[in-house]
Amino acid sequence: MKKYLPADVPAENEKCFMENFQKATGNSGRLMLFAGDQKVEHLNNDFFAEGIPLEDNDPEHLFKIASQANIGVFATQFGLISRYGRDYSDIPYLVKLNAKTNLIPYEKKDPYSQLWLDVEDVVAFQKSSGLNILGVGYTLYLGSEHEHAMLREAAHVVHEAHKNGMIAVLWIYPKGNFVSDQHDAHLIAGAAGVGAALGADFVKLKVPYVNDALNVEGLTEITTAAGRTGVLCEGGEKRDEKAFLEELYTQINKGNSRGNGTGRNIHQRTVEEGIKMANAIYGITVNNASVEDALTILKA
Repeated sequence: MKKYLPADVPAENEKCFMENFQKATGNSGRLMLFAGDQKVEHLNNDFFAEGIPLEDNDPEHLFKIASQANIGVFATQFGLISRYGRDYSDIPYLVKLNAKTNLIPYEKKDPYSQLWLDVEDVVAFQKSSGLNILGVGYTLYLGSEHEHAMLREAAHVVHEAHKNGMIAVLWIYPKGNFVSDQHDAHLIAGAAGVGAALGADFVKLKVPYVNDALNVEGLTEITTAAGRTGVLCEGGEKRDEKAFLEELYTQINKGNSRGNGTGRNIHQRTVEEGIKMANAIYGITVNNASVEDALTILKA
């Protein structure tokens, strides 16, 4: 596990970093990230619509699932953690430090997602609250005319997290007027390389597809380009459980990804169903479970 210890972690915080890393990955080096940042990113579209349980409209639904399921980290905004953290203090948290809504179309204006808070604010919050905060996250959009500002912010976020013994996860999505195919494997591999150059512990990326099928060879290019930065494939829209788990298994065992970042495929279910889905995902990601084993978890 020492190969995952960045050199910018001070000697006095190496133990803290490795404990946080091992907690988040279940000592596997792989991260099952439960994404709960869509309240801002997608507004209420992901939480109140046909086919979505009414309970998903309440933010506490996310915390109920995260507190009872097997997860690596629950990634959400600082404010939500501050509102619900006292009641859900055992959840392993990852604080998203920036976010933007989807109201302005990308073809109308290149995206910029600016920092809301600094890492030092999270560190102070962790110390004062005693919450189980393992790391921080930041989203940046390559190809945007504002990428230079986001790259600078991301570099500082990663370095400050490491200095304080926390893990750093970057969401890197090529978006903007000059990006024609967000699922192009070669382009995503470039984003993976940027994540490595920024020193991220994990980078959450789009999934490479060709004609709606997972591009395994392309994913291998991506994970190789990321080096020691672990690639997390995004979960995307809710879909058939078996198809989702089969693709996840292939991503990890053939494409060499080191985890996943899943939101809608977990929280757009009842609490009981969401917990089972999260456990199935964790089984494949961290415990090397087969698809059959994961489906058994779903049916339990």
